Amino acid sequence: MNLLKSALVLMLVISQLSYASSREIEAESKVTTSHKVKIKGETINYSATTGTQPVWDDEGQAIATLHYTYYQNQAVKDYSKRPLLISFNGGPGSASVWMHLAYTGPRILNIDDEGYPVQPYGVKANPYSVLDVADILYVNPVNTGYSRVLKDKDGKLPSKTDQQKQFFGVNADIKYLAEWLNTFVSRNDRWLSPKFLIGESYGTTRVSGLAHALQNQQWMYLNGVILVSPTDIGIKREGPVDAANRLPYFTAAAWYHKVLTPELQKLDLDDVLAQAEQFTLDQLMPAIARGGFLAPDEKQRIATKMAYFSGLSTEAVLQNNLDIAPSFFWKELLRNKGQTIGRLDSRYLGLDKKEVGDSPDYWPELTSWLHSFTPAINWYLSQELNYKTDIKYNMFGSVHPWDRTNNNAGENLRLAMAQNPYLNVMIQSGYYDGATNYFDAKYTLWQLDPSGKMKDRLSFKGYRSGHMMYLRRDDLKQSNDDLRDFIKHATPPAGTAAKY
Repeated sequence: MNLLKSALVLMLVISQLSYASSREIEAESKVTTSHKVKIKGETINYSATTGTQPVWDDEGQAIATLHYTYYQNQAVKDYSKRPLLISFNGGPGSASVWMHLAYTGPRILNIDDEGYPVQPYGVKANPYSVLDVADILYVNPVNTGYSRVLKDKDGKLPSKTDQQKQFFGVNADIKYLAEWLNTFVSRNDRWLSPKFLIGESYGTTRVSGLAHALQNQQWMYLNGVILVSPTDIGIKREGPVDAANRLPYFTAAAWYHKVLTPELQKLDLDDVLAQAEQFTLDQLMPAIARGGFLAPDEKQRIATKMAYFSGLSTEAVLQNNLDIAPSFFWKELLRNKGQTIGRLDSRYLGLDKKEVGDSPDYWPELTSWLHSFTPAINWYLSQELNYKTDIKYNMFGSVHPWDRTNNNAGENLRLAMAQNPYLNVMIQSGYYDGATNYFDAKYTLWQLDPSGKMKDRLSFKGYRSGHMMYLRRDDLKQSNDDLRDFIKHATPPAGTAAKY
């Protein structure tokens, strides 16, 4: 008997050691919990399902698994009329955590009204969530969140080269995610639901490409695409356009920090930006296009006006030949105060080791966000949603080098709109975002459909915040209201035909 007990103890120890030495995500998993939240005065009872679903190759072998969180209003009986909002963040390489825990989801970060971290860390109810009008799915692409590449039947991971071909590029990313979404929609009986994609930052390239891929490869048609703080989505803005388009953002940041002239500071931001935008289009862009052949007196006049709208000195503008790099602006604007400003949200202030130089030491907004998001998402998934794993939650995962060749996402979005009269597009941008600035976003909107025949299905919304405009409480409310209105508008009355 003692020998048997010893053998059992030894087997248990070996089993525990084996478990501890192997940290791998389950290819298939699912946990569902029930919750409630009050949105616009109405109590919403909802379920939260979080887990993993495989990605399969063409031979039907599981090659990766994606972690997701899916919220459903439990009072809904007919899902054919219930919109489904599918959410992606960007990077590439970023987890779908930012909009999940700070924008559209039923639970948001414990932060102050301007978006700064506070302790204790954690989450609280989101009274502005769009869960009252749509169910929401948050998807983490490969190597973000808990999503991972899987080992093959021989217990080996694909080579880095093979992984890049399968997952880590503009078109590879779109292809496998379209297939994954097809499976998810089928498993969860959502084929009849009106469907919307929302992407932030690089996620806008992702969802622009997915709109076309879903329609043309999965035969899944959409009602709307929302681009939050968009990249160029493959629509080029180079040379004079790239240089000139920065100025209205410079104006917004300078106005926020109160370094413009009293004449401009006394105006509302919208009025100041209207002036800066007109100058940019009518005078600055043509001037930069002339390059070194711009007449000296005209160059001086343009530089003086740029200084007027940017808060920089005329001398600094001239030294940069009218082409102000964003990194220089972040370092220069408050240099005389010994401070830098943020890249993704220029409301944030940083402290550099030296005041000299042409770029900041770090991005103060990103360190602030990681300060609050990382503990919140880890706690929330394990404690409130009861998803237990030893896998590390990757806020940013290993996805580089990223293949950016043949990026036709913008043109594919235009084509998807032309093919589908139901499909509407909305852009949401923060005025203080210096990474994907709001005027570039407007330019992308203008160029998306050069014919102008679909402009009644294109819209732009701006906010007095940065890249994640929803961190500021006033904009959290407004951006969700705009999103709610967009979903309602893009969901046609029953019996409305999709035709021109």
